[in-house]
Order: sequence, then structure tokens, then C-alpha cells
Amino acid sequence: MIKKLALVCLSLGLSTAALSQAQEEPPEVVGGSVRTSTSVAVPVMPGDVIGRQVAEVIASDLRSTGIFTPLGPSGLPSYAVEEAGNPAYPSWRNAGVAALVSGYIEPRPDGRITLACYLHDVTAGRELTHQGFAVTAADWRRAAHKCADLVYSRLSGQQPFLDTRIVYVADTGPKNNRQKRVALMDSDGSNHRYLTIGRNTVVTPRFSPRGDRLVYVSYIGRRPRVLLYDVASGQERLLIPGDHITFAPRFSPDGRDVVFSMAENGNTDIYAVSSSGGSPRRLTATPGADTSPSYSPDGRRIVFESDRSGTQQLYVMDADGSGQRRISFGGGRYASPDWSPTGNFIAFTKIAGPFRIGVMSPSGGGEKILTDGWQDEGPSWAPNGQFVMFHRTPQGAGAARLYAVPVEGGAARLMPTPVGGSDPSWSPLNN
Repeated sequence: MIKKLALVCLSLGLSTAALSQAQEEPPEVVGGSVRTSTSVAVPVMPGDVIGRQVAEVIASDLRSTGIFTPLGPSGLPSYAVEEAGNPAYPSWRNAGVAALVSGYIEPRPDGRITLACYLHDVTAGRELTHQGFAVTAADWRRAAHKCADLVYSRLSGQQPFLDTRIVYVADTGPKNNRQKRVALMDSDGSNHRYLTIGRNTVVTPRFSPRGDRLVYVSYIGRRPRVLLYDVASGQERLLIPGDHITFAPRFSPDGRDVVFSMAENGNTDIYAVSSSGGSPRRLTATPGADTSPSYSPDGRRIVFESDRSGTQQLYVMDADGSGQRRISFGGGRYASPDWSPTGNFIAFTKIAGPFRIGVMSPSGGGEKILTDGWQDEGPSWAPNGQFVMFHRTPQGAGAARLYAVPVEGGAARLMPTPVGGSDPSWSPLNN
């Protein structure tokens, strides 16, 4: 019973203690990452008073990927609008940079602005790509993120991920009166706002595939209940009416269903239900606690955790509940699995003394531990499948914070949240 309680608590999210010359293709990619850090100049963009701010956001975004060394905007020379698409390559070459991000900001007759974004190979003296992004004046940061994504994608060969949002559980207040609220922000920490008021404890918020809805768990009358939340309107409703104990929700890849856990008659099983309402369909019926389900990106399979073997382990089954089989055999316990959007990895929390974040193949092979913190848990994938976000609680006292680590290995970076946080979920790329 104690093991089952610990499994359920974890499932609910509760803490337990140089570009090459004249190249036509992107730089060499090794396992999803650029082999060496590429120096990229990002000077102030002309054409508007926010030109410096736009350049600062682009530089910050590129730095956050861990594969670029952005220079500027401070300390770099200015240029005219006419030079955005035809820069003085010898001057930038003398500055020792491999690539240059240039552009300009132009007002539109409809009141919006256009950010023209160019990427240049300074060594070869040629343009690599360009694109214009039209946004409202208030959404200039989104245009900057899109420009950074253009640069990242062209140089890394990977899909974009910077113009995204993050939802998480914000932890505020004194230790004896903590408030846990669902909070939403851009991936760089800007535009932060709270979606719930803190009346009830909340855990495990998760985005829908379009990013327009959330599912999360709220303790209503001390019982965990799954709620669906519309981000635009702020309206919410119970997933399963009545007084059922429901938790660990996640959307299907097409957004039509929600898979979740429900406890009844002393057993915890996995169910699926239409996100528009209806009767739940039971997918597991083995004695024990089955929880933390996550769909494969094609929607055909589900990974979940279960203590049916005596300890928390990972299992995979078909979406209808058939073909259940264990995939984790590396020693210790495994929890909170999350299938990557590319389909080639499953991220998980490994519990063997400290809590660590790891990945393995969907068949259970190639297990690799990505982090080395004391208590790292709750993985969530970036939409391009190249980074895993999680929350880390320091040893001893201290609030949990959000971090992201490259799936190919490297140092974890602290995500910019204004308060302590846990249970992160990365949105799909914004439209």
C-alpha cells in the first residue's frame, strides 16, 4: 500500500524529498546537435525604436540552444536598412564571426509591423535565408522568436522550438502556506501570467496538441480531479463528472481524447475519454497502480508506469489497451514517462537514490541518464524533440525550479521563471 501511495503521489507531481566555406547544406549535425558552437553576430536592427530589444531577444534565444555563441547587440556596429540584405561581408569577417543575423522593422498600413529577418554566411559572403514576419506591434517578441527559430533551423538542421510557451505549477508563499497555481509564459519567461487563483492545489498541467487547451489536476475537496481549461476564454470543466479520483491526464496527439488514471475499488487504472465528454474507456485492469500515460506521436501506442511487478516500471501498450509489455529493466524505479514528439525516445524519471532524468528507446533499449541533480523529475519534451524540460529540487531546503537539458547530452540550463516551479509542459510551436 505504501508503494502504491508513493507511485500515485509521484504521478500527481508531488515532490518526494564555424560555418564551412561556400556550403550549401547546414553545418554538420551530430546526433541532433551542431558539432561546434557557431559564432553569430546579432547587431541592432534599424527601422524602429525596438530594434535593440528585438536583437537582444534573438541573441538570448540563440544562446539558450547551447550550440551558438551570439555576439551583440551591444558593441557591434550599426547598419542601414538597405544593408540588411546586402551587408559589408569583409567588415563582419574581420570581426571574426561565422554568421550574421540582420534585418529591419517596418510599420504596415494596417497598424501591424513586419520584421524582415536575414541570415548570412559571413565566411562565404552570401545569404543563407530570409523571411518576413508580420505581427501586431504588441507581439514584437513573437516576431523576434520566429527570427531566432529561422536561424536555429537553418544552421542546426533541426525543427524550430523557440516560439513556444510553457505551462507549469508556480509555487509561491511561505512554507506553511504555499500556493500552487497554474502559470503560463513564453519560453524565454516573458508574458508570464497565472491561470488559476490558488484556491486549490494544482499539479501536472499539460498542453493540447494545438496549444489552445490544458488539462491539469486540481484538489477539490482534497480529492484529485482532472479539469480541462480553455486558454483563450479561461473556462474550465471537469473531465469526468461526479466524485471520481482522477489524475495524470494527457491529450492524445489529435486532441480528441484525454488519457488519465482513475482510482476505484482500491485499484488505479488507465482510462481514455473524449475531450468533448462522454463515458471513459478502461484500458488497463491489472492489480496495482497504473498511471502517467503518454501517447506515441502517431497515437497508436501508450507508455505508462505501473507497480504490477512490485516496483515502479515502464510499460508500453497499444492505444486500445492490448499488448501490454514491460520495457524498463535497468535497475531502480522508473516514473513519469513522456513519449518524444519525434517518436524515437521516451523520457522518464529514474529513481535509484537520487532522482534523475533519462531517455530510452520505445523498445526499452539505449537507456541514457541526462541529468545529475539530487531530485530531477517530471520530464516534458520541446516540440522538436531536441530538449527535455524538468523540475529540480535542491538537496535539503529550497524551492523547485525548471531546467532544460539537450537530449544528446550537455549541461542543464535554468529556465527563466519569476518564482519556483514544477510540473512543466512545453507547448507546440505557436501558429
